[in-house]
Amino acid sequence: MKKLLIISILVLCSCQSNQNSFKSVNPNKTIETITLLGDTLVSPDIKEGKSFEQFKSAQINYFENKNSPEALIWYGRRVAYLGYYKEAITIFTLGIKNFPNDARFYRHRGHRYISTRQYDNAISDFKKALVLIDGAQDQIEPDGLPNKQNIPLTTLHGNIWYHLGLAYYLKNDMNNASLAFNDRSVTHKYDDNIVSSAHWLYMIYKRQNKIEESNRLLEKISMDMDIIENMSYHQTSLFHKGLIQESEVKIDEVALYSIANWYIYEKKDTLKAKEYYEKLFENGNPYSFAYLAGEADFIRIYK
Repeated sequence: MKKLLIISILVLCSCQSNQNSFKSVNPNKTIETITLLGDTLVSPDIKEGKSFEQFKSAQINYFENKNSPEALIWYGRRVAYLGYYKEAITIFTLGIKNFPNDARFYRHRGHRYISTRQYDNAISDFKKALVLIDGAQDQIEPDGLPNKQNIPLTTLHGNIWYHLGLAYYLKNDMNNASLAFNDRSVTHKYDDNIVSSAHWLYMIYKRQNKIEESNRLLEKISMDMDIIENMSYHQTSLFHKGLIQESEVKIDEVALYSIANWYIYEKKDTLKAKEYYEKLFENGNPYSFAYLAGEADFIRIYK
């Protein structure tokens, strides 16, 4: 493991920035995953900057505190934020070996299994995490990429259930996805939590033809919600409720996916939906949840 960590920093230090490296294959880089659409995603080039400095600090902290689960968790998280998901999985696997009763390692490894399209492995990890947190008090999960107000909005339990719901959604298992997103710990005290769960649950209910449930879900959605960071999910929830129209939606990855989905379940217009999916694939980050969901839907509907 020490050799792996040393190699990491040497490789990263030698990199130059190239934000368009996602879908090109460089034999000197690690293939992170093959998308469902057949694109090869490789580890990106990294430039010196805040994220890299945070990575180096986390690595040094781990070397100096190898018996600390927090140090190892943050090392893995910082590696993942740089786009080195396979290596992050290796680090979290070490954490599971060394700290087998710490649910956080399963939670974070499961997240990166999602990033690399290993959805069955992700579901398995989140289920193991649920066993470990059973009966335990929930805890705020610190943000690796804090919002402008520096207010952590999610908890460990909530993130396990949320990511489990996403993994089931990506597998088109809407029944289990619904159960996971409906867990009380997902819809926490902040409006950001309400809109993030509503974003996915509304589309799940529509796909299940549960009209009454989908309408009831939107009762808490309003224009004046106190949103700290989930502006995109708030926007899609406003769109779902009919408070803003398609022409008023600010187009981003989440909007592209949501509108494509809306054309499928509301308009039965697969051609128009396909236009939005293709825009998402052309302009989106292939590791974003919206991209992953669009990719899974596209294969299911058009292939």
